[in-house]
Amino acid sequence: MTSLLTPVTAAAPELAKLINADRLPGQPACTLAMLQSAIDGSSPVDSAWWAELSGLRTEVLSVAAGTPVGVIAYARRPRDRAGVILWLHAREVPAAVRLLLDHALAELGGCPTVETFSFATALGLGLEALPVRHRRATHTALTKRGFTGSDLWRYMRGDLPAPDLPTCAYRIRREDGRCGLEVERDGQMVAEATIGDPVDGIGVLWWIGVNADARGQGLGLRLLGSALDVLAALGAREVILYIDDDAPADGPERSRAAANAMYERAGFVEMDRLWSYQLTR
Repeated sequence: MTSLLTPVTAAAPELAKLINADRLPGQPACTLAMLQSAIDGSSPVDSAWWAELSGLRTEVLSVAAGTPVGVIAYARRPRDRAGVILWLHAREVPAAVRLLLDHALAELGGCPTVETFSFATALGLGLEALPVRHRRATHTALTKRGFTGSDLWRYMRGDLPAPDLPTCAYRIRREDGRCGLEVERDGQMVAEATIGDPVDGIGVLWWIGVNADARGQGLGLRLLGSALDVLAALGAREVILYIDDDAPADGPERSRAAANAMYERAGFVEMDRLWSYQLTR
């Protein structure tokens, strides 16, 4: 592949189209505003982690005719001298993915470790890691270059409205771009859920939790039904969630088995598994 890598500082329609070719179901289409935020190094999620970075570069891989075939963003983190590959899109063309990765690794020379897909960007709704089923070429290229992958998150999606779910009484709390639903008993909060304002008709269920002494009574499912009702009222046509269903090393309190069963009962479907990666040199 005859190619050229050039820095980019401004969003362009052809780059947004390139990113959207990798779009995961349940994620909004990348707009020029979203792309510009990513190029500028800002994100509505994980913003504190972005603030630690320096030397952020976004570069485009083009063929001889000037057509962009890939784009990658990477930076350094001074506090631990780590390199960070933030995002990469190349329509999952293996040769383009390999060129982008090799270029970034060369530019991050001297970094004892390199992290990849470890926190969220402005290109999606809280998507913190790589969806391995939809991004198989990227996953393969990373592992062949010595990166160790960690299977961290279950990515699930559901349709709205969900009128068959039970609901409960709750108090609502608004904050920046999010709503909190709180359930009280005898003056004490026993359950809560956090949802994100819909983007392009897509809402996010960020969190749902029930106190230990209030579990086993169906409250979690009723609160879920209420949260989905609120999202639908806000204009969401679909909803996504992320669940870290790894093995509960610290006991039953950490187990996500009940949460997984609840989401599946409510009609959520697993769309992919989300992985992050690290290379130690």
